[in-house]
Amino acid sequence: MTKRALIVRGGWEGHQPVETTDFFRPFLTASGYEYTIHDSPEIYADEQTMAATDLIVQCLTQSTIEKEQIAGLRTAVEAGTGLAGWHGGIIDSFRASDDYLHLMGAQFAHHPGKHPEERIGEQSDNYIPHRIDMLPAAAEHPITRGIDSFELVTEQYWVLHDQLIDVLATTTLPAREFDPWHREHVSPAVWTRQWGKGRIFVATPGHRVENLEHPSVRTLIERGMLWASR
Repeated sequence: MTKRALIVRGGWEGHQPVETTDFFRPFLTASGYEYTIHDSPEIYADEQTMAATDLIVQCLTQSTIEKEQIAGLRTAVEAGTGLAGWHGGIIDSFRASDDYLHLMGAQFAHHPGKHPEERIGEQSDNYIPHRIDMLPAAAEHPITRGIDSFELVTEQYWVLHDQLIDVLATTTLPAREFDPWHREHVSPAVWTRQWGKGRIFVATPGHRVENLEHPSVRTLIERGMLWASR
């Protein structure tokens, strides 16, 4: 049976919204999805399309969303449409919308950078070594089964969140001598969320295509999209 997906992408070009979503298009096709691609959240206001959609793959950093668009997104998810994404394309979207923040239950807050003396004014200033720690409690989850903790050198997300997300993996941000915080902080890195009849999946790794090419990151996101889908 054919499933229907929307790819909604755009916003800050540093997150490669076109390239990163194109990276997963063959997987969606192989998994039985027909999809359409949209460069704004305008489609969220189309009630008929949203009601027929099984999965939304969103990579749209920052930007704005209109009242009728976020209302359409929330209505669709509550009715069973899945929502999945990675990095800033899903948890650094629509910062001014409290309805979107409520739907997601999480928001990007910070990514620590290198030592000030090592910074050169490029995106790489924020690429630091860190580990994604898979939680023992998630060992048998269909998204994380068989995946061990792994190391990355990319942006490490500090996330603000509520207690209604189900965390599958975390990452620990240290308190370095030049940081203003005084003790390490454990932040969710991979999680799911139930919202009405719908499912939401988020992975914080995925800054650029080269991060998505990491086998564990790719597998988590591919499985997460299928898990979230209606």
